[in-house]
Amino acid sequence: MKTLPPNFQFSQGSLQDYVDCRRRFQLRYLERIAWPAVEAEPIHENERRSRLGAAFHRLAQQHLLGVPAARITEMLAGSRSAGTELERWWENYLRFSGTLVGSEVAEAHPPRLLVEAVFSAPLGDHRLVAKFDAILWRFGDSNSSSSFKATIIDWKTSRIRPERRWLAGRVQTKVYPFILACAGSTSESPAAARLAPDQIEMVYWFPKSPHDAERFLYSQGQFDQDREYLQDLVAEIERLGAGDYPLTSHEERCAFCTYRSLCDRGVRAGSLDQIALETEAADDLEFRLDFDQIAEIEF
Repeated sequence: MKTLPPNFQFSQGSLQDYVDCRRRFQLRYLERIAWPAVEAEPIHENERRSRLGAAFHRLAQQHLLGVPAARITEMLAGSRSAGTELERWWENYLRFSGTLVGSEVAEAHPPRLLVEAVFSAPLGDHRLVAKFDAILWRFGDSNSSSSFKATIIDWKTSRIRPERRWLAGRVQTKVYPFILACAGSTSESPAAARLAPDQIEMVYWFPKSPHDAERFLYSQGQFDQDREYLQDLVAEIERLGAGDYPLTSHEERCAFCTYRSLCDRGVRAGSLDQIALETEAADDLEFRLDFDQIAEIEF
């Protein structure tokens, strides 16, 4: 018997969990088991890192939605955040945001800058949904369709700066530009109608490593590859029965999975010093949405 509900909505987080461990996907998204275990130790430091990442996302969101940078800076200076890592990240953001997305961000208005936007695209009999930290829409030297560009911006607050090769292999790097390209090809919006895959880029920016944002230019060829990969992945999941969700063979991942004790893969969480890049996806868990409780938004 197939286990995937007919109205199930996929996200980069759920697909990444499936790729990493089928059993985790089953427990988290199909059985919806909330297992009260920590992801890493020491617990307090892990929680502090999570709060720090969430706080930075809120600061960037507020600024891009129009709150003056000076006001945010003043607020930080007068709070317990003064002199902390969060304040340093904010200073890095102000120093490099112009080079990251262009100086026009400071004057951006809603039709050209989308913040915390949710888009969806059809994928087989299901939908693929993504929440974007920010998307900048802009023209080059002219108003021609060929000069139109869309830059997907994703803030990465992981403890260690991931390598480009690792980022390139993440499901998120495939899903985000793919969804945006689908939106551009189907929307009635004049701006999005001009959007082709080669007019999209995805930028990962690291407040701890502000000099080396990671950029991925999209293309029609990459779009075709990603569509085939995602369609095949969803088709594979659709065929699975209840007994087709084995534990991952990469047991080192289990140390940082909240379900490890449920799966008899250990009780104690792994050390933050050993997380390295393998569980950087934990950074996404704070921002993972319950897609059943938000309205579907299509561009």
